[in-house]
Amino acid sequence: MSLRERMTRWAEPKRTTPARGGPLPQGPDRLLVAMILGLTGFGVVMVFSAGAAFAAKTYGDWTYFLKREAVYGAAGLLAFAIGMRFDYSLYRRLAYPLLFLSMAMLAAVLKVGPAINGAVRWFRWGALSFQPSELAKFALALYLAVLLARKAEKVKDFRMGFLPPLVITGIFLVLLLKQPDLGTAVIMGVTALGLLFVAGTRTSYILLSVLVAAPIGWKVFIAGEPWRMRRFLAFLYPWQFRRNSGYQLYESLISVGSGGVFGQGLGQGHQKLFFLPEAHTDFILAIIGEELGLLGVLAVLLGFTVLVWRGLRAAARARDALGCYLAFGVTLLFGLQALVNMCVVLGLLPTKGLPLPFVSYGGTALVMSLFMAGVLANISARNPEPVPMSFWQSLRWSRGRVCKNRRSDGANVQVVVEAKS
Repeated sequence: MSLRERMTRWAEPKRTTPARGGPLPQGPDRLLVAMILGLTGFGVVMVFSAGAAFAAKTYGDWTYFLKREAVYGAAGLLAFAIGMRFDYSLYRRLAYPLLFLSMAMLAAVLKVGPAINGAVRWFRWGALSFQPSELAKFALALYLAVLLARKAEKVKDFRMGFLPPLVITGIFLVLLLKQPDLGTAVIMGVTALGLLFVAGTRTSYILLSVLVAAPIGWKVFIAGEPWRMRRFLAFLYPWQFRRNSGYQLYESLISVGSGGVFGQGLGQGHQKLFFLPEAHTDFILAIIGEELGLLGVLAVLLGFTVLVWRGLRAAARARDALGCYLAFGVTLLFGLQALVNMCVVLGLLPTKGLPLPFVSYGGTALVMSLFMAGVLANISARNPEPVPMSFWQSLRWSRGRVCKNRRSDGANVQVVVEAKS
């Protein structure tokens, strides 16, 4: 059986009776949660190690990034707890409001956002900032999951099943490319096509869209932009462009290569001493390679491999189609972004401004990533469907406790809720 057939079967509602398979397990996937928390804690340590010298020179405080990352981590853990606490079916009602809100914010940031390093991607309020593309990732994954779960029988129809999600995804990509943010646009586009593929869309439709988009994207966004073309040439010939457009990649390769197998020791790296620009953000894996060596890089790779494995497992065992597609979409977002970041640092892809999830420095990215991870953990718990209620009633229900789950014939789920006195 092919991967596509397996994923299509995964999206079918799961009905397990006590007589045949026992009650559904409760509680989130512990290994998945452990990997998420482990990568987050490791990220705080490495951000401090990679950014201390830069923080001391720029802000006069060598703990500047450590303090901010600790605050972001605390806010992210709260978001993770919220995502894991509330049943994911509640987000079905928020799919379209989040979709239009994220679109509006992506459009608004182009008008009012400040230009930073030639890109307009953030809202700024004093010391605070917000990157709307991080919200857009979850909004698009949620919208596609809701749409594909509702139109399961029409997904092979071009006009009803393929064109609407393609148009919505296209609007997101255009807004992202205006910033410009080619890396995030590619990640979201591939995620959308991956969801459509596993939902059963005809392969010919997907191939046609890729064949149409690829030459246009090359001509308009790479060959048509001199600075992107220089970056692409620097990827092909990093040693020839090491003093200009290929400088960051050149220093990244030196950093990774100088670490050897075991590394120079945590905090003992030299490339972060103003050789590798912004070492605590997109190129933090290079510092990991220098200080912790090949073993450190392999440990990070193993962590993301386990995360993707358990995320796909959560999708396979989700109780309904919405959970299956949402878990698959979130997992694909994490896996693709981590893969692209690692390939960029190791010189296997042209340089892109994509952080390493949970590890790189960044407020919005860390908080939103942990929230999406919480939603993924909630799906992995395979909790029974909650009783029908409004969104505000569900907030009150969440403060109660489920005291008994009674299954009849496996087709219906009755949930008895006892509120706390």
